[in-house]
Amino acid sequence: MRILVLTALACLLLAACDTNRVKGSSNDIDQRFNTYKEAMVQALWKLYPEWASSIGYHAYDSLLNVPDAADRDKKLAFWKAQQDSLQQFDPEQLTANNRTDFLILKSRAESSVWYLTELKSYTWDPSEYNVSSTFARMLSENYDSLDTRLRHFYQRMGTVPAYYAAAQQNLQHPTVEHTELSIEQNLGGLSVFTTDLPDYLAKSNLSADEKKACIERAGEAVKAMNGYVSWLKQLKADSARSFRLGRALYAKKFGFDIESGYTAEQVYQKALDHKMELHAQMTRLANQLWTKYMGNEAKPADSLQLIRQVIDKISLRHVQPDSFQSAIEKQIPALAAFVTEKNLLYLDPSKPLVVRKEPAYMAGIAGASISSPGPYDKGGNTYYNVGSLAGWDAAQAESFLREYNDYILQTLNIHEAIPGHYAQLVYSNQSPSIIKSVFENGAMIEGWAVYAERMMMESGYGNNEPEMWLLYYKWNLRSACNTILDYSVHVNNMSKEEAMQLLVNEAFQQQAEAEGKWRRVSRTQVQLCSYFTGYTEIYDLREELKKKMGTAFDLKAFHEKFLSYGSAPVKYIAELMRKEQP
Repeated sequence: MRILVLTALACLLLAACDTNRVKGSSNDIDQRFNTYKEAMVQALWKLYPEWASSIGYHAYDSLLNVPDAADRDKKLAFWKAQQDSLQQFDPEQLTANNRTDFLILKSRAESSVWYLTELKSYTWDPSEYNVSSTFARMLSENYDSLDTRLRHFYQRMGTVPAYYAAAQQNLQHPTVEHTELSIEQNLGGLSVFTTDLPDYLAKSNLSADEKKACIERAGEAVKAMNGYVSWLKQLKADSARSFRLGRALYAKKFGFDIESGYTAEQVYQKALDHKMELHAQMTRLANQLWTKYMGNEAKPADSLQLIRQVIDKISLRHVQPDSFQSAIEKQIPALAAFVTEKNLLYLDPSKPLVVRKEPAYMAGIAGASISSPGPYDKGGNTYYNVGSLAGWDAAQAESFLREYNDYILQTLNIHEAIPGHYAQLVYSNQSPSIIKSVFENGAMIEGWAVYAERMMMESGYGNNEPEMWLLYYKWNLRSACNTILDYSVHVNNMSKEEAMQLLVNEAFQQQAEAEGKWRRVSRTQVQLCSYFTGYTEIYDLREELKKKMGTAFDLKAFHEKFLSYGSAPVKYIAELMRKEQP
């Protein structure tokens, strides 16, 4: 395998020296492009072994990159070589699927160069440095025998001290917010080495000497992680960089990360318009439900106050803290049954979905998420990670549970599980294009999940109860306000007080949810725009094709066709689907 990969990389670099376009028949050009893609992806995994492991490619599980200057130089040279190699191909002479792969690779190469040379987050984001997740997957995933996984685990651990030493060398004036996040997540990840590893060693057939060596090396890894955390704690806040990107960097990052047909500012304006439309719909429903929930109490003149009071009453219906995860587990089969009954999408029963407590190393960003096994490990488990309320005080837990009340919790499960992220990522792994599966587009992934929420409601989920629609609109308002918040904070310098006004008074979020969103926007950039952008583009595409096809339009066929292209940017999927329609 190592010889093959080095040969492939050599071919890539040689090809990069000849920038003349490949000539010949369309079939011949496509074959050459397919050969290039295969070699490129093989070389990619040698350069990014942790990424390879995360999507189920395990040839390099014993390796852990040291993120030093030499590593960055290798990666920069690799991506510049891809830019040169891609100049050989005229995308107009490729098939539609290969043309899309070409555009994805071209954008990814340009993006990777920009990240390394302009954004340089490796100098100011300490949370980029955390080895816990890659090691945790090696223990929990059954892609190979436990003994083999543990031996690779041992080999990979050998580089952990050098990894964290390089992290300290890289960081210059890191932000306070990312420093706090890194401390929390690295401390949370220690349990992988101190608790999880001994448990798995006890179940293994490794020799006593191997087990002893593994525990000793784990101690060195823990020492390196604790040393990194101690170093971060000693940094002076007065020399920290601002977490805000600013207009120029934000516009570029939006273009690379979202890959939309719209600019960041255009999406921001669309989100503001959508917020007004949702407020109008919510006012109508709140008026309809007022007497049922508020009796003869006088209605407030302010429509936002009207909406808030009705939502607050409905939100009192929620599960108890200790049954939050079990309530999610119970809802998943009901969602699957509805999708099947309404003939909305084929769901593969052989692909397991496992609901689990959110691992400690993932804490601090989102309370619910999906971990997909990746295109090289199609039989692996998909995990629905649920945040724990253990240790929360009563007021904080109550605020959280009112936010995720009985109605919102159903929409959350549609988004994260069925037919949202879980279903979409299963389809993505089946895509015939490894490029579209590997280079995932966040706006397509999140956009599909938000689209799925609306599609389920339109299909009659919740029996069209006005409460369900009102709370759905509140949830959908969240995606628009995510975009408004992200753009306003990073481009327009929105303060925390202004953010709370938006989230609590205009998006009707509970205080705990709003505080969590501020924490998130100060530790991420652009990602919060992916929900509304992707949703808007998917919904617009569906309505366009419905209008063109008339009675020939089939909703299930649209969904399955759309998802068959993997996790490609929506604008590329739309191009392919338009070309394929009669």
